Amino acid sequence: MNIKPSKIVCVGRNYVEHAKELGNEVPKEPLIFLKPPSSLIAHGEAIVYPAITENLHFEGELGIVIGKRAKHVKAADAFDYIYGYTCVNDVTARDLQRKDGQWTRGKGCDTFCPTGPRVVPRDELDLGKVRVRTLLNGVVKQDAPITDLIFSVDVIIEYVTQFMTLEPGDLIATGTPSGVGPMQPGDTVQVEIEGIGILQNPVIRG
Repeated sequence: MNIKPSKIVCVGRNYVEHAKELGNEVPKEPLIFLKPPSSLIAHGEAIVYPAITENLHFEGELGIVIGKRAKHVKAADAFDYIYGYTCVNDVTARDLQRKDGQWTRGKGCDTFCPTGPRVVPRDELDLGKVRVRTLLNGVVKQDAPITDLIFSVDVIIEYVTQFMTLEPGDLIATGTPSGVGPMQPGDTVQVEIEGIGILQNPVIRG
């Protein structure tokens, strides 16, 4: 399946240590925001460091690709609606996120959602055995098991579909572990999930 989402749904602060590292409370229910489809880029394409920010961060995440129309889905049935999984980098202009209060500019710029390198069918990945790792210029910055998610994949799908219909191809970014940090033009960032592969993107000046 090609990733051509009508929407990109993201979960914020979904790892305890990540919430703490930015001085935030751990949420009591999933914290949802959207990225526009225009932010999507593929493996190997460049993340553009826009002139409007001075603090651009990487955030490696597990991505869920929806396989069929999902509305009012129960957690027990959630996996039936998943086509597969991919790697996501929820690129964030941290200064804009903090300045604006809401996250549209800070999360939604063009090139701020690298995704890939492929989509693995759901039955080919055991979520209980994989980790999200992010490397900046070959140095590991993030490394945590998917099982550390505060709100698990099935809970996220149940929560989102109570108020938003998900269509085939829609993408959910499930949240990032601790260890987020700045990128600079000339850097290379990799998001690795065993069983999916390595999403790699260079950073260039906009």
